[in-house]
Amino acid sequence: MTTEHVNEDELFEHHNIIADPGQEALRIDKFLMDRIPNTTRNKIQDAAKQGYVWVNNKTVKPNYKVKGGDEISVKMPYPVREIELIPENIPLDIVYEDDDVIVINKPMNMVVHPGYGNYTGTLVNALIYHFGNLPKRPDYADRPGIVHRLDKNTTGLMIAAKTEHALAHLSKQFKDRTTSRIYYALVWGNVKEDEGRIEGYIGRSLKNRKVMTVFPDEDYGKHAITNYKVLKRLGYTTLIQCKLETGRTHQIRVHLKHIGHPLFNDNEYGGDKILKGTTFTKYKQYVQNCFKIIPRQALHAKSLGFDHPVTGERLQFESELPEDFKTVLDKWEKYAENSLNYN
Repeated sequence: MTTEHVNEDELFEHHNIIADPGQEALRIDKFLMDRIPNTTRNKIQDAAKQGYVWVNNKTVKPNYKVKGGDEISVKMPYPVREIELIPENIPLDIVYEDDDVIVINKPMNMVVHPGYGNYTGTLVNALIYHFGNLPKRPDYADRPGIVHRLDKNTTGLMIAAKTEHALAHLSKQFKDRTTSRIYYALVWGNVKEDEGRIEGYIGRSLKNRKVMTVFPDEDYGKHAITNYKVLKRLGYTTLIQCKLETGRTHQIRVHLKHIGHPLFNDNEYGGDKILKGTTFTKYKQYVQNCFKIIPRQALHAKSLGFDHPVTGERLQFESELPEDFKTVLDKWEKYAENSLNYN
């Protein structure tokens, strides 16, 4: 059912998204909630009720089911703020480069692409300075070359595409889960099982839209799977390896919080407090010193494997832990050696 009371000539297009051919039927409010940053389901529903959500050039209600190939537009009565992509001479740690792909080692404190609150200083600004015109997906025009993302303060390996073919090919590999991604994470607590599988539906928290949470079903989230393996038990913390089967926003961070082991110093998911250990002042000071050494969540994208989009060769890359992570890990190893108080 459609509503036709809005004059399209008076509207400005804010978002244009084409649903993948294999898209399963999904309510449009849920579909858009996962694709438009800094929004809520209520806002999308209100926009649809006012005639601002269009599918294949017709307005739709919030319960419209998106199908493969649908062209979806969100058109509002005010102009969108244009994100100007400005080339910036920001150094890049390039691990591998050829005519089709770039693999970089992303530092902490770098946002991947421009967006609300971060219009400059991003990885995209650096990429277009160093490599010029990069391909863009029609649904993400402000993210040239970007195939996947890491959070601002997560370090490690990322791949970017130099050609339209590479962008499409690599995007499909991530969608089909044929890439391999392994992360190292330092978490609070002594993880009980040597290895495990975390499964749940991840979506934006209904209480705080800036963070994600795990829901019991698909009404509010997307299916997500994280496999983990314990590498070192360090008493009050544990170093684990995480292997992703899916790639949801904040996936590792929210999954580990969900099982009671937040990432060390993750300020958005509760890891920036002393969650395990003694009540001694000396211990509290020790943890605070560790927080100062690694002023971010202790998460690093350690390895990345994918098929080259042209040659088909399987490429595999490894990266060293950054200094802040290595230093804190070393401190916890020494602490564990000198302490018999395992929790």
